[in-house]
Amino acid sequence: MDRAAESFRSELLARGLLIETKVDGLYGRSAPYERVIDALDRLIVQSDVDQQTISLRFPPIVPRAELERNGYISSFPNLIGSVHTFTGGDEEHAELRELAEYGRNYAHLLQPAEVALCSSVCHPLYAMCAGVLPEGGSRYEVYGWCFRHEPSLDPIRMQAFRMHEFVYLGDSEVAHEFRDRWLEHGCDILRGLGLEVGTVVANDPFFGRAGRVLAHNQLDDVLKYEIITTLDSYETPTAIASSNLHRDHFGRPFGIQTASGEVAESACFGFGVDRIALSLFSTHGYDPDRWPSSVRNQFWS
Repeated sequence: MDRAAESFRSELLARGLLIETKVDGLYGRSAPYERVIDALDRLIVQSDVDQQTISLRFPPIVPRAELERNGYISSFPNLIGSVHTFTGGDEEHAELRELAEYGRNYAHLLQPAEVALCSSVCHPLYAMCAGVLPEGGSRYEVYGWCFRHEPSLDPIRMQAFRMHEFVYLGDSEVAHEFRDRWLEHGCDILRGLGLEVGTVVANDPFFGRAGRVLAHNQLDDVLKYEIITTLDSYETPTAIASSNLHRDHFGRPFGIQTASGEVAESACFGFGVDRIALSLFSTHGYDPDRWPSSVRNQFWS
């Protein structure tokens, strides 16, 4: 962790906005911090001008089989969070208790559950949308917790964080338009909060040698844009939102079709809610009551 990230983390902890745990990248949140999160959530919902959007909320776990179908295990095995449970009897329980008491590894006594931690809030949508979409496709707004195994002391790299996404499923042309329109709209929303932002063509951190090919193709095809900002004294910009074109990556494995019988394509725009909140604290200071009136009025008027 560089000096800027260390200083930012120390300030957030000292002011009680984040609460330290024994695991890198895992924090509790204080009431003042959550006040900003709640206000940002309301503002994002109100920013959607499409009256056809369906709002949904899912739990922070998904069926493990869905990670296999959507390609996440193939592309990001290093980021997944698998849920394991104890299914043994008295003998295994006695061994488990003894190992835990002496601080020894007992993972071999646990079995994978049917669920895993959710890595992107839009993932539960696709199995739900299997079948034929209505004419014009479907639009969704989804908000919730995500987990990615990226332990770090840098506060902008949390293991547990929140995303707010707008998703379109349907025709290819509309998916392109949706991605581009939300990229512009998202920048306007963030600039309205006093953040200096820009956009860059980006790629996902696919795993392994094959992943480098996928990342290269993603850049060549310009499938992903990130909205970036520079936190105070950080040397490199931070991505706080992204606008993505999936093509038929989800439509094909989940059997999603357009009204005309084609494989549905999809696009999504995601606000990194915790990263945006941290950017606001970095930009405007650690006391939200002293933020510029232009921001406070949008949040709490």
